[in-house]
Amino acid sequence: MRVCYLSATLLSAFVLAAPASAQVPPPAVAAEGAPAAEVAALAPAPATPQLTREDLEAWLDGFLPYALGRGNIPGGIVVVVKDGQVLLQKGFGYADVRKKLPVDPEATLFRPGSISKLFTWTAVMQQVESGKIDLDADINQYLDFKIPPGPDGEPITMRNLMTHTGGFEEQVKELISEDPSRLQTIEATLKQWVPERIFKAGTTPAYSNYGTALAGHIVERVSGLSFDDYLDRSVFGPLGMTKSSFRQPLPEALMAGMAHGYKADSDEPQGYELINLAPAGSLASTGADMARFMIAHLQNGALGEARILGEDTAKKMHGTPLTIIPNVNRMLLGFYETDTNGHRSISHGGDTQYFHSDLQLFIDDGVGYFISFNSSGKEGAVGPLREAFFRYFADRYFPGPAQEGKVDEATAKEHAAEIAGSYISSRRAESSFLSVLNLLQPAKVVVNEDGSISLTLLRDLNGEPTKWREIAPYLWRNVNGKTRLAAEVKDGRVVRFAPEWISPFMYMERSTGAKGVGWLMPATVVALAALTLTVLFWPVAALVRRRYRKPLPYSGREAKAYRWVRIGALLSLAAIAGWIGTIQAMFSNLKLLTAGMDWLVLALHVFGTIAVFAGLALALWHLSVVWKAPKRWLGKIWAIVLVFATAIVAWVAVAYHLVGISTNY
Repeated sequence: MRVCYLSATLLSAFVLAAPASAQVPPPAVAAEGAPAAEVAALAPAPATPQLTREDLEAWLDGFLPYALGRGNIPGGIVVVVKDGQVLLQKGFGYADVRKKLPVDPEATLFRPGSISKLFTWTAVMQQVESGKIDLDADINQYLDFKIPPGPDGEPITMRNLMTHTGGFEEQVKELISEDPSRLQTIEATLKQWVPERIFKAGTTPAYSNYGTALAGHIVERVSGLSFDDYLDRSVFGPLGMTKSSFRQPLPEALMAGMAHGYKADSDEPQGYELINLAPAGSLASTGADMARFMIAHLQNGALGEARILGEDTAKKMHGTPLTIIPNVNRMLLGFYETDTNGHRSISHGGDTQYFHSDLQLFIDDGVGYFISFNSSGKEGAVGPLREAFFRYFADRYFPGPAQEGKVDEATAKEHAAEIAGSYISSRRAESSFLSVLNLLQPAKVVVNEDGSISLTLLRDLNGEPTKWREIAPYLWRNVNGKTRLAAEVKDGRVVRFAPEWISPFMYMERSTGAKGVGWLMPATVVALAALTLTVLFWPVAALVRRRYRKPLPYSGREAKAYRWVRIGALLSLAAIAGWIGTIQAMFSNLKLLTAGMDWLVLALHVFGTIAVFAGLALALWHLSVVWKAPKRWLGKIWAIVLVFATAIVAWVAVAYHLVGISTNY
């Protein structure tokens, strides 16, 4: 589940369920000792290879073992289906490192993360087909609690949920745990806190685990079955997926075949991850079972005599795109559009803390693949590996040209200047303390000397920022690849954009106004630097005076103001440091994203509220004392700097919800 920390801006704070579609160079054998990025070295064959078992196995055997070894990824699985049959399914590496237990595509279970959502959306479409769910009706009619209206009073529909345009802010509390005592029912988790709706329904893709879980609960409500029972009866059963389950904890018979998940650079097996928003990501399955699911969708809902969707329903699910920003891949009804090389492709990605997966269906070619790995690997090697796999596979077996085009140099520079600036992700927290990540992790678009643009968060396999060159008005293409980036313009101004690897489910929005990161981030850096210098030089100055036996050059109110303003600076710094440290710890260990941390969140809210306002008040008092005193201008200027610094810190705390007492996030 891209618990995007779920990891990335929210581009790097939350795991993104992004398709592996970023452009990378073609595959080949890298030299011994080459860096991990050189997974991308194998030279393409001079003629287009045919997708046969023999060619595919030879390619995989030359690519994946090296990639796993260089990336320090313990194990993985690849399943490729074609024309209604399994073409190849193969395990690589280990399901259990210490026992040297190899991955078996028939018996080893992996966690597909957010690919689980495709099963939820399939269940929804079954209920649409039976007439129990209307894609365009207010979902409140199916619930026993109320989802509040959006910013303009509009309701949410199932279509909004399936296209991630319900408008919800990000919610991560109690999302993942390894402690069975923390498990709740889907209903209890949904009712615990309804995330704020920050966008008008249907207008802005903002990936939502909460929205998917809502859809799963609606399936429970209209079918009269628990979500687990429904899937067993209506999806797993008909498809013969006997080694697949959303149940938590995983049934003992299946747990025996479960691959261990691993932290990066570790052979210590981790616990089984438990997902409270189960419809969004709790599936465990084998490669062989995932092949059955892929074949059913490639054959418009049928696997042999079994049928899980009517043909028209399946085609509707696969072919109903939501177009908001044209010319980039879009969200379908549950699937991502990942078209490439002139071939229609639909997909979904998925990540938990330890498992990282992709499912791709070349829907008109009758071909699909599922890949999954049980570690993020060295320095996040699994990310480039998944991107490389998609590009190599597509370019090898479904080659085609990149979209061409050109705009004149003057227009390109003008449009580059228009898109330049700071942006925040539409998938974000807005009403909780996690909203401070919007400030700490903005996406910045810069203009290069040659008129191309770069997004600082996106890099090619060589580690350099990806360059995008304009090929049509407000449409850019990766200079070294085929993916595109498109912008939305209003009143002659770029207001948001989307690169194709996230365009189906997330946009980047320009950050402006009083919370605009373009000015507030640099101001915050300056403020924190001023406060840090003030605090650090306080004991240094005291030691120097002690060494040379010099008294403090102030007395009375001035001496008190001198000391107290430094205490106030320390309080302001401590408040910000406490929040940043806590958030970093939470996203380094997602098991901390639980109510068990409420005491710390409350303590930080109380302490932070007192600290930042005390810091500002003391800085103002210090300025009033210093201003009246016969003092050099340098001291008065620094007093003004401290007022500015503490005011900025206080504004950040207020604007990004670091003050208050809420434990929802």
